[in-house]
Amino acid sequence: MKHVIVITGASSGFGALTARALAEAGHTVYASMRETTGRNASAVADVAKYAAEHKVDLRSVELDVASQESADAGIGRIIADNGHLDVVIHNAGHMSFGPAEAFTPEQFAQLYDINVLSTQRVNRAALPQLRKQGKGLLVWVSSSSARGGTPPYLSPYFAAKAAMDSLAVSYASELTRWGIETSIIVPGAFTKGTNHFAHSGKPADTARAAEYDDGPYAGVPDMALEGLASLEPSDADAADVAKEIVRVVDLPFGKRPFRSHIDPSEDGAEIVNGVADRVRAEMFRRIGIADLLIPRVNA
Repeated sequence: MKHVIVITGASSGFGALTARALAEAGHTVYASMRETTGRNASAVADVAKYAAEHKVDLRSVELDVASQESADAGIGRIIADNGHLDVVIHNAGHMSFGPAEAFTPEQFAQLYDINVLSTQRVNRAALPQLRKQGKGLLVWVSSSSARGGTPPYLSPYFAAKAAMDSLAVSYASELTRWGIETSIIVPGAFTKGTNHFAHSGKPADTARAAEYDDGPYAGVPDMALEGLASLEPSDADAADVAKEIVRVVDLPFGKRPFRSHIDPSEDGAEIVNGVADRVRAEMFRRIGIADLLIPRVNA
């Protein structure tokens, strides 16, 4: 079945890979990004070129996840173009690297805004249409860092992704009776194929960060990054995340997994998430709302 899909943060990385893969699978895909006539103009051109060369329905749309007005306008345009919206993929995010103490509270808030509040803005723009339809799918691109091994020096990102994952879980049970499914995609620490590490933010308090360069934590940053890279198999491919999202989207309604892990390094997130998701399901059964675990088929 052909779906109308919007994916946030689709100028590069997982977002761009997924947008192309979904378009190749036959869907109408809107690769959303900010500053489409500015810094991302080249990404917009790449989208148009890919669509023409591969003869797929891949489009770009202006959508700054940091602005409710922009989210409303972007989602509104998609609905106006098609009359409906079937799948929302929350992918936009940003990483940071450095000792936690050296990041200012404002930097933590900024990372939280990009990785968490962005999804709330897009949901508030899109969910009225999905609820009106009585059917839809939210795909959340989480991270194994939310519950797996958590190396040091990535605290603002880890905290934000854990919050986003928690929000996805809470939203899931509040949408099933509207006929809206939830699938949480959990990528591992891919150190190649995306710009996460290359474009990661740095602590604003450079003097405080420098205090960690010597003494008991000297060398730890390099050890952490080198260790992550060493765990990653040589054939690990970030495109596998896009392939899994395509698989999930293409599954029939009611058959999509609540959570799916793509973690070549096997950092333990799948084990911890498995326990947490079972505990959640058991709690729902104990308090009499087990039906909220299953999306309702609406006429």
